Amino acid sequence: MTATFKKDIQYYKFCLYGFLKNQRFFDPFLMLFFLEKNLLFVQIGVLYSIRMITRTILEIPSGIIADALGRRGTMIFSYVFYILSFIIYYFASNYLFLIIATFIFAVGDAFRTGTHKAMIFEYLKLKDWEDQKVHYYGHTRSWSQTGSAVSSLIAALIVFYSGRYTDIFLFTLIPYVIGLVLLSSYPRILEGAGTKKTDQSIADAFKEIIHKMYSSFRNLKAFKIITNLSSFSGYFMAIKDYLQPVLQLYTTAIPVLLFLDQKKREALIIGAVYFILYFISSRASKYSGKSADRFSNILKPLNLTLILGLITGVLAGVFLKFNIAIVSIVLFIGIHIIENLRRPMAVSYASETFNDKILASVLSVESQAKSLVAAIFAVLLGFFADYISIEFSFIITSLILLFATPLFILRKK
Repeated sequence: MTATFKKDIQYYKFCLYGFLKNQRFFDPFLMLFFLEKNLLFVQIGVLYSIRMITRTILEIPSGIIADALGRRGTMIFSYVFYILSFIIYYFASNYLFLIIATFIFAVGDAFRTGTHKAMIFEYLKLKDWEDQKVHYYGHTRSWSQTGSAVSSLIAALIVFYSGRYTDIFLFTLIPYVIGLVLLSSYPRILEGAGTKKTDQSIADAFKEIIHKMYSSFRNLKAFKIITNLSSFSGYFMAIKDYLQPVLQLYTTAIPVLLFLDQKKREALIIGAVYFILYFISSRASKYSGKSADRFSNILKPLNLTLILGLITGVLAGVFLKFNIAIVSIVLFIGIHIIENLRRPMAVSYASETFNDKILASVLSVESQAKSLVAAIFAVLLGFFADYISIEFSFIITSLILLFATPLFILRKK
């Protein structure tokens, strides 16, 4: 099926939102920022886990609030918390302040995830473009990845000229303030079904949404779907930033840019690699719909990408163990590509399976499960990295999830 939707003003607003949202200049250097603070890998894993667990706790009520009270206000609330967290990260002088900043960032994440996707799908429904979900979401997600590519180059320049990882949080405030203004310009019609029922009390709206959620999740099939869709994304969230210390090790071994000090070399090489990574990922997201169309049903690519992604994680650890870092880096890029091929398919499949009136809530549940998986694997990766080695942490955690995949492989029947 070819894409037939119209690229109108709201389409470009959705794309611009994704571009600005991913101007997270700290992303290519976040783990190095923590390591610069003399944290152990397991302490970093705890910070990641705090972020994920906080999201897990808050995402269900945030989805309900978005469906019942309005999605735009929920998104604006989220961005205010993001901005506050960046300020605290910038001034953080000890582990406690890093925990506080991480918690506030997670609150912002919890009120964002699922909500903006629900606004996109609401728009597709209004335009009668519901059959274009994979293509449309893939296009908007590709702009997010393009934003990350541009962001990585800007981040590299910030670190190169300032010599500090801390400054990237200060500069991240700029695109997020612009994003806040953009969200305020979204039309009210995207608020969702809950806000249209003016004759209902807020309590009745909550009861209706909770009832619909119960109806959608009371069978085992629903839980199996959620587990399949969230498992690899959670694993990806936990492992993706380990590319940074791998790249850091690699920069000491290659004879390029030797006239620069170590941090400047790291900034340029890591920025360049992340630019390539995100650029390729943006292409993967854009063509996710075409990739899905090659299969007779969407379950096949969902299962295939899940298994292939985990095998890639195992191989990344194996090649790093044998000091073939360049292959390990390429495999890490492969994991990013697989996630960005898979994610639009997963979100579209979930939106077609569950009641559209509670879509923000459903997507928040999926994101909640993803966060829980990420929280567990973040601590496991940190523990194994500190007490065994980084390469074995990749191998062990990837194998754990790979052996569990038969439990949540999706079947058409």
